[in-house]
Amino acid sequence: MADTVLTRQQILDATEDVLRRYGPAKATVADVARALTVSPGSIYRHFPTKSALREAVAGDWLDRVHGGLKEIAALDTPAPERLRQWLTTLFHSKKTHARDEPELFGIYTLLVTEHSEVGVAHVQDLVAQIRVIISSGIERGEFTGCDAGVAATAVFSATAQFHNPLHAREWSSPDIDRTFEAVTDLLLAGLR
Repeated sequence: MADTVLTRQQILDATEDVLRRYGPAKATVADVARALTVSPGSIYRHFPTKSALREAVAGDWLDRVHGGLKEIAALDTPAPERLRQWLTTLFHSKKTHARDEPELFGIYTLLVTEHSEVGVAHVQDLVAQIRVIISSGIERGEFTGCDAGVAATAVFSATAQFHNPLHAREWSSPDIDRTFEAVTDLLLAGLR
């Protein structure tokens, strides 16, 4: 591959393959460069450090796993339905990725933990999406007049069992979907 056509996404995709092959502890920028048949300097032109590359890979993965959530938050449907759809989409996405690609899920969970600023920014974005839904519900009279920011943080915290990777082992429990529905019903009742 010629260095002149190397894109950020090609590097991120190759890095994901290298991480799968060698694991996060052993994967190097040289391995990524070798996979792309370029010099390590070509990678460093896009990402100044190994840490920056790993941070970008973690952010890219989070964006893929949570794809569609922003669109749900921006819908013009009733806020209770939208919040349920948003929470359900988040939970099912996490559960599916953990079940279908457990090794990759573990790698990315580790990367997000290593690069906590990526995780913090991502959580802030998710909470902001919930806040948009709750704010519109308050404006329409579908939810009580609470502080939308506080309520959004509370909803995100109350549903941690269904999206925080620390709980991934629980997601295969036969009762998890029923528990998720009960928690969601309780939250929506409280917001109303």
